[in-house]
Amino acid sequence: MRARVLAAATAAVLVTVVPTVPAHAAPAQAAPGARAARAPLPCPKAPAPKVSRPPQPVPPPAVPQDRVVGGEQLDTPGLVAPAGAPAPPAVTATSWLVADLDTGAVLGACGPHEYGTPASTQKLLLAATMMPKLDPKQVVTVTRGDLKIAPGSSAVGLLVGGRYTVETVWLGLLLNSGNEAANVLARLGGGTGGVTGGVRAMNEEARRLGARQTHAVTPSGLDGKGQFTSAYDLALIARSCFANPLFRRYALTERTQIPAQPALKKGGFQIQNENQLIYRYPGALGGKTGFTELARHSYVGAAQRNGRRLVVTLLGAEARPVRGWQQGAQLLDWGFALPRDASVGRLVEPGELDAAEAAPSGSPAPPTTPAPWHGPAATAARRMAEGDWRVIGPVAGGATIVGVLVAVLVARRRPRPTGRRRA
Repeated sequence: MRARVLAAATAAVLVTVVPTVPAHAAPAQAAPGARAARAPLPCPKAPAPKVSRPPQPVPPPAVPQDRVVGGEQLDTPGLVAPAGAPAPPAVTATSWLVADLDTGAVLGACGPHEYGTPASTQKLLLAATMMPKLDPKQVVTVTRGDLKIAPGSSAVGLLVGGRYTVETVWLGLLLNSGNEAANVLARLGGGTGGVTGGVRAMNEEARRLGARQTHAVTPSGLDGKGQFTSAYDLALIARSCFANPLFRRYALTERTQIPAQPALKKGGFQIQNENQLIYRYPGALGGKTGFTELARHSYVGAAQRNGRRLVVTLLGAEARPVRGWQQGAQLLDWGFALPRDASVGRLVEPGELDAAEAAPSGSPAPPTTPAPWHGPAATAARRMAEGDWRVIGPVAGGATIVGVLVAVLVARRRPRPTGRRRA
C-alpha cells in the first residue's frame, strides 16, 4: 500500500512540474471528422492586383483521409499556427506551408491540403523520382520529341542531336526551369515507357512519399488536365529532394556553362539560377520557382539558421506587391522566429501511409521512423541538459518533495522494537 502511495505521489509531482509542449508527432492520419466543427481562421492576405487568368480547373473531390495526413489540425482551408505564435506575414499566395526539413514538424500553414496547380515546382517531383536513378555522368542525346513544349514556355536551349551529360540537363532544369530538360529526364528515367513512363514513375513516387493530393500529367509542370498538388505535398517532395546531396549542390549553383556542340556547329553559353533566394537570403539552400497563367506563381525555398533547416512552399501567388521568393523569405523569417518545439502537425515519412494501409485491420501499423518528440518528460530532460533554468528549478523542487516522501515512508517501514508481524 505504501509503495502505491509513493508511486502516485511521485507521478503527481512529475506531472505538475514538467511543462507540456506541442507535439511534433501528430498522427500520420487522424480520423476524418475527428476535428471539432469550427470556422476556419482567415489567412493574412496581402492585396494583389487583379489579373486575367484562364478558368480554374475543377479539383478532384475532397478525400477526408487525405486532408488529415500529418495531423488533424491541418484539415483546414484557413490558417493553422502554434498557440501564442505571432501572426504570419500577409502574402498573396492562396496556400502555403512552413516546415522543418530535419524533424518534419509543420510550423504553420494556410490551407495546407487545398488543391492547387504546381507550375514548375513540379520539377521537384521529377527530381525526387529520377535523380536517385540516373547517373549524372551519363551522356544523353536530345531528340526532336524532347523539344515538344508549349511555345514561349521556359527552355534552357538544348539542341536536337546535342549530347549532354545528365548533370548538365539537371542544371538546365533547376537553374533555368528548362521544360525540354524535363522531357529529356522523364524520357530517360521512364525507360521503355518514355516520357509517359517517367510521369507514371513520378506519380508512384508521390504516393510513396505520402503526397496523396499530387497528380502529375506533365514532367515539367506545364499545365495539364487533372494536374494538381498541395502546399503540404510540395513540402514532402521538397524534403525528399533536399535529402539528396546532388540536389543540394545543384540547387545552390549560381551559374553553369551549357557546352558547345561541335557536331552541330553551335557554341556554348552560360545560364544563371533564377531563384533569387540564393543570392539575397542569408543561409539559403535553394528551391524552385514556377509560373503559368493558370497556376500563377508557385514557389519552394529552403534555408538554414542557427542549426535549423526550414522549407516553405506556396501556391497561387501574385508577383506584386512582392515576388514569390520574397513571400517565401518572409514566411521563412516567421518560421525561424518560432520556438524549436513549435508544431501544428508533421510531414509523414516516405512509405509510412502505405505501410499503415497494408497493416491488417485492427492491428498496429508497422513501425516507422520515430518522431523526434517523445513527450513532456523527454522534452524537459533535453531542456535541462541545455541549461534551461525555467525547467531545472521546478523539476529540482519536485525532486526534493519526492525525496522527502521517500524518506518518510522508508522511516515508517522500519521494524518496531515490539509487536507482531502482520501477514
